[in-house]
Amino acid sequence: MARAPTKHGRDEALAFQGFLNDLQDWEFSLEDKDKDKKMKAQASDKGISVSSSKKIGEAGKDRKAAGKSSTFEYLSSSMPYDYSRKYDAINQVSSSSISEDSYTDAASEKELGNEYFKQKKFKEAIDCYSRSIALSSTAVAYANRAMAYLKLKRFQEAEGDCTEALNMDDRYIKAYSRRATARKELGKLKECIEDAEFALRLEPNNQEIKKQYSEAKSLCEKVILQKASVALENTVQKMQKAEKKDTKVQNNGIQPVESATQKTEAAVAEDYTKINQTAKKQEPKASVQELASRAASRAMNGTAKNIRSPTSAYQFEVSWRGLSGDRALQASLLKTVSPGALPQIFKNSLTVPILVDIVKCIATFFIEEMDVTVTFLENLTKVPRFDILVMCLTSKDRADLVKIWNEVFCKEATPIEHAEKLDNLRSKYCLKR
Repeated sequence: MARAPTKHGRDEALAFQGFLNDLQDWEFSLEDKDKDKKMKAQASDKGISVSSSKKIGEAGKDRKAAGKSSTFEYLSSSMPYDYSRKYDAINQVSSSSISEDSYTDAASEKELGNEYFKQKKFKEAIDCYSRSIALSSTAVAYANRAMAYLKLKRFQEAEGDCTEALNMDDRYIKAYSRRATARKELGKLKECIEDAEFALRLEPNNQEIKKQYSEAKSLCEKVILQKASVALENTVQKMQKAEKKDTKVQNNGIQPVESATQKTEAAVAEDYTKINQTAKKQEPKASVQELASRAASRAMNGTAKNIRSPTSAYQFEVSWRGLSGDRALQASLLKTVSPGALPQIFKNSLTVPILVDIVKCIATFFIEEMDVTVTFLENLTKVPRFDILVMCLTSKDRADLVKIWNEVFCKEATPIEHAEKLDNLRSKYCLKR
């Protein structure tokens, strides 16, 4: 059933019909003038009066008017014209041309920003990149503006722009590198190392990123050692003050009444004396390094227990590697992820080592929940480039997966309803080259 035209559609149709009327009136007026001239010329030649020629002309007008009215009656009685389709087409053409113009303007603004950056006019470059982003945001424009912010020492803005760039392209190495620089200046050394490390995994032979990673790691270790040294010095000073106070009291012949707190301090001082006697036999530097190592270890343990559900491949890999050596915590991390979200999380960023690690973790901790096991394994195969990853498996990794399927997933005790699915998945994971 045809849809009744709206009021707007009817108004448009009437306006168009009025335009046609005016156009046709104008055409008729031109024809009338031409014919009047011809008739006057013929009348003068044949001796016909002007009044009779006018009558003939008026009769002609009446016939034309009749023809005109019949034409418009036909137009009005015919089916309504589909003006909306015409307007939709015009809108599509105009919107596409606008988007192309916007993209062109955005690209030209970005190029202009690059020119300003080369001239070390960083504020002007930032303005150009900002206009480019407003017209058509891209990861490159955000990363370029971040670099300009770094030059002006606006590290907070630089970090934010790099994060925006990575939200658009989570494998953009320059964005990781520049965010690492910003985070180092902001004192976020742990996050700085994570960024540099991830960039280095994406491009292992990049000498600049290697240098950045080693510098960030050295700086982090130096800061930890400094904090440990300060803590050790404060502890030593407190112990020495406590010893001097006790010695002074004893020299005056006064036997102090020990409260519970004093007893505790005395016990600590005694323990410290014993530790100090043992420490004198060793290098002081070794003690500081050991204390720093313990502090770093405690920090790592605290990070490992703070498990959050990752939303990107970068977050997953950083968290996964932070929990390396503890499969139970890695399994806890994996349980925070919905199996169906794996393709969206990893996109094109899943690596062979992470894939193999996940399968081994599933085989160890999920085997009692076969439904979950099958769901995880099936969704991993839906991650982009999965087939390529399987083709890039090393001989050892391939042998490990075959062993897992033979001894864990497809053993005799596997329920029948899962055995067939797991056997089909074997062909995808253990594909022979």
